[in-house]
This record gives sequence, structure tokens and C-alpha cells, in this order.
Amino acid sequence: MSDPVLNFIEQQTSARQRRVLAYLHEVLADQMGLEARIRYRIPFYYRHSWICYLNPVQNEGVELAFTRGNELSNAQGLLRSAGRKQVYGIVLHDPADVSGDALLEVLNEALLLDDTVPYASKRK
Repeated sequence: MSDPVLNFIEQQTSARQRRVLAYLHEVLADQMGLEARIRYRIPFYYRHSWICYLNPVQNEGVELAFTRGNELSNAQGLLRSAGRKQVYGIVLHDPADVSGDALLEVLNEALLLDDTVPYASKRK
């Protein structure tokens, strides 16, 4: 049985996006132990609820978007809202675009939030 997320990565036409997606997938799935699933035709990563997703963007970038980004401190100054109220993200064009330590700080904060504050949908 093949991994749908790895298939998604391999299907990208841009070598740069494939490289960034593979790096982020390794960090999220292998190092952080998150469960990866394809939802809305892109990879989402879960623990108790949705933590983040990877979205290929224009100019051969990949956005690492946090579904509860508005609840994160953004002490590293990496996250951008791009006009969204809840989802904040980081656009990467190369794995070296952001310090591994800063990225892990944001990820650990998102995991702590997921572990301690249950997600409650704001939709009515």
C-alpha cells in the first residue's frame, strides 16, 4: 500500500516544491509524529485535531499553514495571516528559508495548543 502524501509530493511538477514538501513532511510526520492525511487534495497533519497543512503556492513555494494560527504567539515573527482570520502560515521556497529551531518552536507551540485547548469550531 502506497502513502498518499508521498504520492502527492511526487506528483508536483516543480522540483523545488517537491524538495520543500518532502522536507516538511519528514519534519511533521517522522520527527513530530503527526498523522498525515490527504484532505481537500492537500496534506493535512493531525494529532487530536488539525494542526497544519501543506499547500503548494505560486512561484514554486509551499505554505505551511497552521489551522489555529491566530491562537499562536508568533514570537518568531514567521507567521502571516494573508488576510485570513484563523489560518496563519509560512511560505517556504527552500528548506533553508527558515531556521529549523524557529520552525520547531512554532510546531511545538501548535502541538501544545492542540494538547491543552480542545479545538472548538467557530461556525454556527
